[in-house]
Amino acid sequence: MDAQQLRAMIRQARAGSGQAYRQFLAAYGPRLYGYFYRATGSPEEAEDLLGELMLRLLRRLGQYDERGRFEPWLFRIAANLVRDRIRRIKARPPMASLEIDHGDGRALAETIRGPARPVDAAALRAEARADLDAALETLDETSRQMVLLRHFAEMSFREIADTFECPVGTVLAKVHRAVKALRAVMKEAENDSE
Repeated sequence: MDAQQLRAMIRQARAGSGQAYRQFLAAYGPRLYGYFYRATGSPEEAEDLLGELMLRLLRRLGQYDERGRFEPWLFRIAANLVRDRIRRIKARPPMASLEIDHGDGRALAETIRGPARPVDAAALRAEARADLDAALETLDETSRQMVLLRHFAEMSFREIADTFECPVGTVLAKVHRAVKALRAVMKEAENDSE
């Protein structure tokens, strides 16, 4: 989308056009959803965050300074939503364990097991996704968000720098170190599973 189209869409949205918001969703929705999905690991959470982002866009579009770049501004809101969601999740009380003895000498997990199913490609993909999610959790929050924006929201290093309001060199260094750390964690997980 070129700058002129974006300005027109922003003007229409500020005037209350529902069509303009649908255009925002069509233009940025897939990348934002991908970012949210990778950040949370849940399609439901990703959809919730995308909806919440659209509400914030509705409320905050009047604050957007058109001299700035829209995409970094939008993804900064998205990154803040993810951070807030992660904080809320960490603040929740822990769930009951399925491994605890529930009085009859067996763990709850043993009482609810179903029949064994053969491993298939979907299960292997899910395991790889879980390994990646676990590896991402080992990163500090800023590095994690930068990697997600770079590799799953397909943002350029310049756009990420604008989003985090820091120099491009800082983003390059953080993403490089984070990817190196992810590779090490993934390799270690692969060695452990063999």
